[in-house]
Amino acid sequence: MSTAANRLEWVDAAKGLSIILVVMMHSAYGVGEDLNGTGVLHYIIGWATPFRMPEFFLISGLFLGQVIARPWAAYADRRVVHYLYFYALWAVLQIVFKVGLGTGDFASVGSQILWAIVEPYGVLWFIYMLAVYSLVTKLLFTFKVPHGLALAAAAALQIFPVTTGIGLLDHFAAYFVYFCAGYAFAPLVFRIVASAQGNALWAALALIGYAVIEGYLVFAGGSEMHPRGITMGYAALPVVHLGLGFVGSLAVCLTAALLIKLPWMGWLRWLGEHSIVVYLSFSIPMAASRTLLEATGLISDVSTLSIIVMTVALLSPLVLFWLIEKTGWGRFLFERPTWAHLPGTPGSRGNVKPASVQPAE
Repeated sequence: MSTAANRLEWVDAAKGLSIILVVMMHSAYGVGEDLNGTGVLHYIIGWATPFRMPEFFLISGLFLGQVIARPWAAYADRRVVHYLYFYALWAVLQIVFKVGLGTGDFASVGSQILWAIVEPYGVLWFIYMLAVYSLVTKLLFTFKVPHGLALAAAAALQIFPVTTGIGLLDHFAAYFVYFCAGYAFAPLVFRIVASAQGNALWAALALIGYAVIEGYLVFAGGSEMHPRGITMGYAALPVVHLGLGFVGSLAVCLTAALLIKLPWMGWLRWLGEHSIVVYLSFSIPMAASRTLLEATGLISDVSTLSIIVMTVALLSPLVLFWLIEKTGWGRFLFERPTWAHLPGTPGSRGNVKPASVQPAE
């Protein structure tokens, strides 16, 4: 196996772990809020809170160096328009489903769609912010801002929490440092992962030690578990929080690198390869299954119901993707049509798409 292929496999596996945690969190917190209780998934997500979103953004920045020097049109098509297309499409679908069909308030559908242009909508904020981070990083590259200066500024925004109430600004301050670090330190991350794969036993022991320390910092020091989240203990301290975001992100990469070596873990790589399919479409079946199951009254245990809802939310997008692949209908849901590319870029009218999947996704 080539180094490039090896890297892509563990990156995809890391994305697979990431999307599982994301769906787990929303499933557990939704059920917890409805039933006013907590379950086992709350504690798993509570433990993962310091790195759950940071590692998603750090991984997203790992391959940015391969495309950052491209001309603006090619770069923007790949790293900005790509995400904005899926954000816009699924924001409209979710607003129509949740607000229009869910509440019957069709009058506010239009206003919410317009508001979603400037305020990242629901769980799709991650896709929105990837476009924003990519645009800002390209500007920093264009103006030759040193990595150290950009990282220091981004770290300062994270350490001194920005809470304006404006999602775009708050999300930028909270997570841009991890995206920027993934881009700046990609070679180092790849070297550490390669070393870990060559020393699997020591890497596994290090991960166990990290898991214990992480648990202590999260749950000690006055932490409180709530149906809709966790108030962390020592892990919430500003500099500690930033450090745990980096260390936890690296731990996810190392865990994925070790797991992918096992012969029966190919499903995790495949899930990560299609993580955007799950991320875009899991919230609708999640909300629907939660509502239906709670209406029956047959299951009142938060843990059991959370696990069932999470399973439905994970599998439903994959079933939808399989149906689209089989029938050819609805490809625009997960694949940009030619009109959604900038003119003259790969995939646009009159241009042939690249033969291989780029790792920047």
